[in-house]
Amino acid sequence: MISPSKFRLGLAAKLAICVVASTAAFFALFGYITVRIQRDYAWNEMVQAGDRVTDVILRSARFQMMRNDRDSLYHLIQDLGAEPNMRRIRIFNKDGRITLSTDERELGKVVDKNAEQCVLCHSGSQPLEDIERSRRAREFTENGVHTLGVMRPIYNSPDCSSASCHVHQASQRVLGVIDAHVSLSAVDRQIQEQQRTLTWFLLGALAFGCVIAVLFIWFVIYRPVKALIDGTHRVAGGDLDYRLPVTSEDELGDLAASFNRMTGEVAGVQSKIEEQVRRKTAELERVHKTLLASEKLASIGKLAATVAHEINNPLFGILTYARLLLRGIMKLDIPERDEFAEQLRTIERESKRCGDLVKNLLTFSRQAPSRREPADLNTIVGRATLLIKHKLDMQSIGFTENLSPTLPSVYCDANQIQQIVLVLMVNASEAMPKGGELGVSTEFDPAAGQCLVRVKDTGCGIPDDVLPHIFDPFFTTKEDPNRTGLGLAVAHSIIEQHGGEITVNSTPGKGTEFIVALPAAAGQPALAKERAEAGGATPASAGDRH
Repeated sequence: MISPSKFRLGLAAKLAICVVASTAAFFALFGYITVRIQRDYAWNEMVQAGDRVTDVILRSARFQMMRNDRDSLYHLIQDLGAEPNMRRIRIFNKDGRITLSTDERELGKVVDKNAEQCVLCHSGSQPLEDIERSRRAREFTENGVHTLGVMRPIYNSPDCSSASCHVHQASQRVLGVIDAHVSLSAVDRQIQEQQRTLTWFLLGALAFGCVIAVLFIWFVIYRPVKALIDGTHRVAGGDLDYRLPVTSEDELGDLAASFNRMTGEVAGVQSKIEEQVRRKTAELERVHKTLLASEKLASIGKLAATVAHEINNPLFGILTYARLLLRGIMKLDIPERDEFAEQLRTIERESKRCGDLVKNLLTFSRQAPSRREPADLNTIVGRATLLIKHKLDMQSIGFTENLSPTLPSVYCDANQIQQIVLVLMVNASEAMPKGGELGVSTEFDPAAGQCLVRVKDTGCGIPDDVLPHIFDPFFTTKEDPNRTGLGLAVAHSIIEQHGGEITVNSTPGKGTEFIVALPAAAGQPALAKERAEAGGATPASAGDRH
């Protein structure tokens, strides 16, 4: 793992340094080559200029040489030597003696053949007669002045060898040498000025190129890469809605588009995972609630089993002896017979009620045996309706029954389901003491594979603070002390034992609807459809009852 350093050089900075360094190296090399070319060009020009000067001197002095007019030749040399930048002109004979010079102090002197200006021609045993023009020039410093020296051989010609004034043998090819010294100070100043101009130009071009390169890297590379890094950090921080702006069609634009697609896919996957987590959490909460309810029901079931075991036999004995005493008193002819008989009937009635309570407790605690078999839910609802119909008529409650003819069978204990429907209808009637409407309907939910029983009333409804507790054992809002609060708890327990569910929708002041959902028996939906197409009817008549 690479340890983070205090100084971090980014990719854009590295690229900028590389571009600036390479640009500087390029311009430096370019400037160096340009200066060398300029110097070589200036040198060649000066050599040519010096060669032309010696050529002009030779041509100008030819007439005086042919006439051997030394005075005129001397004055010519002096006039030419007075030209700007011309430092010295001198003429050597074949023996190396200076015969003419702009500096009178060196007239008659013999130049050392090993000197710089002579060694070129006299390096061998015999002096060279033909020398290339480029090799005739030499560069040296004289008295602190940068000087160019150009030598020009004076070749013998037929006119010169046949002249009467100073006859030279025709075999002697070189008669002497013209040596001209030209100052290079002006040329050096010009070259230096050109070098300064070129240097400033190169520095300006380098600065301009570097600025353009840095701006290009900043806007085209650094900012998109920085935006990508920031976007990556934001996505890593959980902001999956962030998208990069796609501002170009190059590789960085493709990278930004790919990043946006990847972020969208990650967001979709995360939303699916979050949905699964929420679903699993809800399932766990339901399981947790079920476990808590099961624990509560198990505790109450143990209590119910204990109570049933302890009081069932004594209650049966009380009920039996009450009936025996009632029969015996009815045979007696005493004034208190009717009063005693009524008291015994009260004992009998209350004993039976206690027995029903024990029976409900046994049912709630799952101690009572359950016989399950395929049953017609419409028939079960019809039986419960017959038991409650008289009570509804007495309370002036309108009754509507809508039973589905295509309802499949359910695998259940018919008596227990009938008890649930009856409890729900009784509760609905008690919620409408001054009359109302009660509706019972059945239907099949093919998506869930469940048969539904709906019991709906127009009563007072259930308050919001009471609604979460209606299935709790021994919970009741009725003021009747004879109420045990086990009706809905027993119903909820029975439905859970059957693998179904019971739900409630209630609006205070408008009414309540209970929905009982039971799983349909396997293979029954198709059978129910065939039965409906054949015109078969359920045992309980379908339609409306009032």
